[in-house]
Amino acid sequence: MHESIKNEVGKLRIEMGTTQEDLAGGVGVSRQTIIALERGNYTPSILLALKIAGYFKMPVEKIFKISYEK
Repeated sequence: MHESIKNEVGKLRIEMGTTQEDLAGGVGVSRQTIIALERGNYTPSILLALKIAGYFKMPVEKIFKISYEK
């Protein structure tokens, strides 16, 4: 069984009406990091996941979830 991390970052960012650039600046990473994260090509560190959760004012487990694939 393969485990991966799925996230709601892109969906939440769009709902909030913020840009990738704004989110990146708000959490201290590059826009390219946000793009990779939204595409599922990057798993954030715990520190970055917590910063993103703080940015959206949501618990980290509402944004990042473990996905199990066979």
